[in-house]
Amino acid sequence: MSRDGQSGGGRKYLAQNRKARHDYTILERLEAGLQLVGTEVKVVRDGKASIAGAFAFVDPKGEVYIQNMNIPPYSFGNRFNHDSMRQRKLLVHKAEARKLKAHVEKKGNTLVPLALYLVKGRVKVELGVCRGKAKGDKREALRQRDADRDAQRAIAQHRYR
Repeated sequence: MSRDGQSGGGRKYLAQNRKARHDYTILERLEAGLQLVGTEVKVVRDGKASIAGAFAFVDPKGEVYIQNMNIPPYSFGNRFNHDSMRQRKLLVHKAEARKLKAHVEKKGNTLVPLALYLVKGRVKVELGVCRGKAKGDKREALRQRDADRDAQRAIAQHRYR
């Protein structure tokens, strides 16, 4: 990802949940649309939305919602401004919703938003079917990342000799 938030795939990242990548093992990823009102879209495009602490769930009707996603009120809005912590509907196909429900019903799995981004002007959220990591797993991931970084550093130094 470049400095301006652009990735090679035409995505402009607006918010990322880095803590989720540390706390959970991501089993599967899914892109979903997000049902927003007008002032919410303006705030999200400004990059002021936060998905830290957010989670998704499938209701009994088979619809997918995201909870605890913070989109602050639009500064130039009026009295009809949106509620910042409201529950928002995710736009997924019925088959995808059934698949997500089956994943979540397994013990220990949860739906966590990993990133919020724009694709062709539309706000999308990347959902991850995740399982919580134990403390030892987190430490092992840190050790592995440090070892990979040291190996890359050694390779780079070897090239320049």
